[in-house]
Amino acid sequence: MAVLKNQRAFSLLMLGICLLLIPLQADAVRIKDLTSVEGVRGNALIGYGLVVGLDGTGDTARQSPFTVNSITAMLIRLGVNVRANLRMMKPKNIAAVMVTATLPAFARPGQQLDVTVSSIGNAKSLRGGTLLVTPLLGGDGHPYAMAQGSLLIGGFTASGKAGKVTQNVPTAGRIPNGARVERVAPHGLSIDQDKITLDLRRSDYTTAKHIQDAINAQLGKGMAKAINSGAVQVWNPESNAVELIAKLEQIDVSPDHAAIVMVDERTGTIVMGQDVRIDTVAVAHGNISVSITENPQVSQPGAFSGGKTTTVNRTRINVKQGKAKLVVLHKQVSLSKLVTALNAVGATPSDLIAVLQAIKAAGALHAELRTM
Repeated sequence: MAVLKNQRAFSLLMLGICLLLIPLQADAVRIKDLTSVEGVRGNALIGYGLVVGLDGTGDTARQSPFTVNSITAMLIRLGVNVRANLRMMKPKNIAAVMVTATLPAFARPGQQLDVTVSSIGNAKSLRGGTLLVTPLLGGDGHPYAMAQGSLLIGGFTASGKAGKVTQNVPTAGRIPNGARVERVAPHGLSIDQDKITLDLRRSDYTTAKHIQDAINAQLGKGMAKAINSGAVQVWNPESNAVELIAKLEQIDVSPDHAAIVMVDERTGTIVMGQDVRIDTVAVAHGNISVSITENPQVSQPGAFSGGKTTTVNRTRINVKQGKAKLVVLHKQVSLSKLVTALNAVGATPSDLIAVLQAIKAAGALHAELRTM
């Protein structure tokens, strides 16, 4: 029994050593998450339609005359003559809307799409409405899908004579599977083309080089070539683009990141990447607060003096200057140490933004400072 226990312990120890010897690829990301295939993209669709069945929350004839014109044209096409009563028409239960959707790449006729419906008139709410048949056009002006269905609205509005309550946006909604594809969109990818081009979502020369090397290591030397910072070309020797793209998407790559500091002065938000570095610099931070107090006093004249009661202004101004803290920020090698050093100054987020801008102006911040 003792021998079996020793053998089991030894086996577990060797297994642990083997796991430690396995090289771990830090920050590995699939090529699928870093790039897109050139020629494979979605297409924006748009259409103009009418939503009916509203409970008196639709457009008004005076402020949205195009709604009346659309209703008239639609009814005439359906064989209903409304020209004689055009002035009496009040479209309170109808709203003119814009319908938008995205046609995915390689979508086939008969597939369904989600659509977004948004009011373009003065309708108060689209809750309970139904979108009538609406052709969705592509950028070339041709219809690629037809939309129709009941709207799902995530907001509501309620009002009275002295108040109004609105939650979310009641004038926009969605129709899940509300459009059906009628036409195939053109695309720029064929299965037997000679090369596949991978477009980087964020252009970077180092990342493009890493993708090239990773593909060549997996599929063979000379299979991939980075042509610039935003594109990598891959040969398709077997004339099967689908199989090649499926292999490429699963290859892991360690992307490189530029040193960037994002600053939002409106909210006081600061985001720094891990590659941000600074040189040795001294920072002194202090603040000045000014307090102004108005304390008017009443001046009452003596009896039988003939004077008038008047108000005398009394203003008190206090100026308080905080003590400046001189902190030396040494050349950093990690983001955590940089953050710790900046926090040691004792500044608020708004003050930290000013400190970072000053360090950048002094040439000690080796990162791109972007303001949102």
